Amino acid sequence: MTAAPDLHTLTGAYALDALEEDERIAFEQHLAACQSCTQEVRELTATAGRLALAATMPVPPQLKNQVMAQIDAVRQDGPHVSPSSPGAVRGSHALRWALAACLAAVAALGATTLRQHQQTDQARHDAQAAQHQADQIAQVLSAADAKATATTIAGGARGSVVVSHDSDKAVFIASGMAKPPKGKVYQLWFADGDHMRPAGLMSPSRTDQSVLMTGSVAEASGMGITLEPGGGSKQPTTQPLALLSLPA
Repeated sequence: MTAAPDLHTLTGAYALDALEEDERIAFEQHLAACQSCTQEVRELTATAGRLALAATMPVPPQLKNQVMAQIDAVRQDGPHVSPSSPGAVRGSHALRWALAACLAAVAALGATTLRQHQQTDQARHDAQAAQHQADQIAQVLSAADAKATATTIAGGARGSVVVSHDSDKAVFIASGMAKPPKGKVYQLWFADGDHMRPAGLMSPSRTDQSVLMTGSVAEASGMGITLEPGGGSKQPTTQPLALLSLPA
């Protein structure tokens, strides 16, 4: 039987998203009480993000100019033959085909370069957004005033919400969630009295996850989870799967 790992040793695996789901949930709960692990996770996550971006090399913008410059170095005239000879006609046709092929290659290269540049920009943006959200989740879980409450969700899953009133943020942690039906998504809500306001969507592909809830917790007395059409709803369209009171 393998002994449970020391949670303090899982910072690197957590930063690289290499933990099993049960280990992830246990470690994120551990972060709420361990300032040193929180700081180490922030540093490792930032380092991993910088390394990933450094390994993404866009196509050099001067590559197209280099290809165009090479065209000038290619012999444009074929062997000298009589203008009336069949060789002259064949050479003229071959030259036109060669130039057309070069222009087509340059056009394809330009399109590929632009597409790769756009993909690189998108990857960089996604990595920065993911790193920012991970930092915010860690800050809420490790806040000095962080308080949590937990409940059982319909279907036997477990859910807990961690609130930091000093930072005016909340994190919802779920484990064992059933994957939603195709075209559906779990949506989180803040309850301001009888009014429910959207607080973010859960990833439909993950059964265990931590979600930074969107919006202020200042006026909220509770939160809920519903099953909504993909993309979410402005107001709940189904009965809540769970309702939790926010810790004071």
